[in-house]
Amino acid sequence: MESEAMPAVVMRTATFALLFAFGAVAQAQAPAASRAAARAAAPAAPPTIDVWPVRDNIYMLVGAGGNTTVQVGPDGMLVVDTKLAAGSEPLLAALRKISNAPIRYVVNTHHHGDHVGGNALIAAAGSTVAGGNVSGTIGDASKGAAVIAQENVLARMVAAMPQPPFTAWPTDTFIDGHKDLFFNGEAVQILYQPKAHTDSDSMVFFRKSDVIATGDVFTTTGYPVLLPGDGGSIQGVIDALNRIIDLTVPAEKQEGGTMVIPGHGRLCDEADVVEYRDMLTIIRDRVKSMVAMRMTLQQVQAAQPTRDYDARYGATTGFWTTAQFVEAVYRNLMEEKNGG
Repeated sequence: MESEAMPAVVMRTATFALLFAFGAVAQAQAPAASRAAARAAAPAAPPTIDVWPVRDNIYMLVGAGGNTTVQVGPDGMLVVDTKLAAGSEPLLAALRKISNAPIRYVVNTHHHGDHVGGNALIAAAGSTVAGGNVSGTIGDASKGAAVIAQENVLARMVAAMPQPPFTAWPTDTFIDGHKDLFFNGEAVQILYQPKAHTDSDSMVFFRKSDVIATGDVFTTTGYPVLLPGDGGSIQGVIDALNRIIDLTVPAEKQEGGTMVIPGHGRLCDEADVVEYRDMLTIIRDRVKSMVAMRMTLQQVQAAQPTRDYDARYGATTGFWTTAQFVEAVYRNLMEEKNGG
């Protein structure tokens, strides 16, 4: 009798153990699923912005869009580029960690959203220097920082769809050449560079500090972005890089000296700009030779004129790929050849 009953007991015990194990797994999975659902429902964490001292009273702020350059002193704060709109509040918080000085000027190096997205918030947090009869006769004369840009920045923002808010638009524009300021005991030059990354590019040269904020005419993270309809060109980018090289002076052994803050990427000096200029010149000449041989775009793409630089600057996915860059250069040079 006992020998016949044993298998049933063993079977019931095994079944109970199996159900217990399944229950334990289900209990373990339920909290994990709940946690995953909670994470999905939770708001995204705000972008992180890192603050890097560059020289004297100049800072480089990295993250949440293009690089931001800040000059701070007794006259207040000057901010070059304001990142993506989503990064505007973290940017303001980062500025306040540097100083509580009033934000007097915002300078835009071009019109792209990753450089002007925070204009409205950052400008509203500042105040314009107003004096004489102006401050007494215009109630809001000193409200908000002045936003300075080449006039094509304003034209592009007005024409954009969707259009940025009016409070993000430049309030002080210039046409050609450059605009000069003397701020915090330093000459600051805003230098227009036509038909480069876009048709609205400017660089900001802090002469006493010997620092240049380049915007996207120079980056360390990829090939130049030359979007159709933006008015840029490969030759214009090379011209801009040559202008930066004319302004920079290296220190001992060609290292250091003038500091260069790119639109995206790490802090640089003249040698980095020279390397980038040389790379683009070689690629331009290769594609130009192929255009002279009447090669089609598909043939140029197949020839891989950027191949020896792709490991450093290339991309096969994302917003701006190597194929898009080669096509932009090809179309630029075809227009040049045809007198466009």
